[in-house]
Amino acid sequence: MNIDLTGARVLVIGASGGIGNAAADAFAAAGAEVFRPSRGELDFTDDASVAAWFAGADAFDHVVIAAAQTRTGTVAGLALEDAQAAMNSKFFGAYRVAKIVQINQGGSLTFVSGFLSQRPSPASVLQGAINAALEALARGLALEKAPVRVNTVSPGLVDTPLYAGMSPDDRQAMFERAAARLPARRPGKPQDIASAILFVATNPFATGSTVTVDGGGTIAS
Repeated sequence: MNIDLTGARVLVIGASGGIGNAAADAFAAAGAEVFRPSRGELDFTDDASVAAWFAGADAFDHVVIAAAQTRTGTVAGLALEDAQAAMNSKFFGAYRVAKIVQINQGGSLTFVSGFLSQRPSPASVLQGAINAALEALARGLALEKAPVRVNTVSPGLVDTPLYAGMSPDDRQAMFERAAARLPARRPGKPQDIASAILFVATNPFATGSTVTVDGGGTIAS
């Protein structure tokens, strides 16, 4: 499918690496003018920063929110302040942007959640809850913001800089274990998720949807 976005204005929040960067590159390859604010320019966990950045911004045709900083852990083991910070980042960061951003009619807003919303882990209960809340937010916004379309793309395990803190051997072992378990027989790549983001952003009949791109992780035993 040939997608031509020449002249379109696209905002990608979280484009410094991983999925966000791949999504920004995909939009740019389709001819769009892509805006990639750094966290220093736009801190979406801060009301004042969000208000200041968007005060000088014209309307966009497509907006993607792929940024989040969350600590993981069990409910019993994760400090409440860390849990609140995670919710403030991934959920309320998206909420702040959705509240203030101007999107042209027929345009789109896309969130990035994660398959833990459908396949919870005892070690990452909060992440699953945040992802589920984000997906519910998108469904509601699809009604509130119509005819602007609002969707969510839900990735599984993706090889991104998120795992850069692991040793190379541990990281490789983790991906090999995942590949053996997943029906797709490999972990995801940022470009896999970016193609799904581009799809929901440009498909005029896609709204209120959650598109899971997880290599079969949700259904794997």
